[in-house]
Amino acid sequence: MTDLLYQTDSYLKEFDAVVTGVDEEKHGVYLDRTAFYPGGGGQPNDLGELRAGDTVYKLSKVERGNVHIIEGDLPEVGTKVHGVLDWDRRYKLMRTHTAMHILCGVVWRDYGASVTGGNMEPLEGRMDFEFERMQKELVNEIEQKINAEIAAARDTRVKILPRAEAFAIPDLIRTKINLVPEGIPEIRTFEIIGLDLQADGGTHVANTREVGHMRITDYKSKGGINKRIYVQIEDA
Repeated sequence: MTDLLYQTDSYLKEFDAVVTGVDEEKHGVYLDRTAFYPGGGGQPNDLGELRAGDTVYKLSKVERGNVHIIEGDLPEVGTKVHGVLDWDRRYKLMRTHTAMHILCGVVWRDYGASVTGGNMEPLEGRMDFEFERMQKELVNEIEQKINAEIAAARDTRVKILPRAEAFAIPDLIRTKINLVPEGIPEIRTFEIIGLDLQADGGTHVANTREVGHMRITDYKSKGGINKRIYVQIEDA
């Protein structure tokens, strides 16, 4: 088992760990603890490096299952390493992921529209909703509302709950399809207090004011009642 440090502290930039296994096929290593997010829920994986003495192993990817894929020679099992995140990239993704929850929360609260898909890169993303109509006036209205939520400086919080307790929360799953794997005994939830509460495994900022300004850059129909909204995150 790996201690997933990012689940409880999104602001952890560095950490110490021990190599517990090597995957020669993937050219990666397993660690006993990690602050690197492996990607999921539309959020890309973290990048950074592992340091062992004078040797630096650059991370080319982090995959689910705690596989840290590195460049260069593989360290041996038992090697003590110091992990350093690409913090600029991670923090931009934290802002972006929280922004997408603000968008989702507003659209669910005010229009009752479910999410059908989404994706993000640092400071930009898109989200698909079941919307019967999508016009410029509505888009402008949504943009005003999401920025009002940012200005409200809402705190956020994470909890890890027993599965039964988590799924007793109304509307915990906002996506059209429940993507939470069967058999997971505990569910991590992310809440924007007063706006949004969902099952979520990603990394986020502690308060909505950290997001910055959200701008809807485009919107389009993806067939039927599926509508796509594109956003960019700008410094306030």
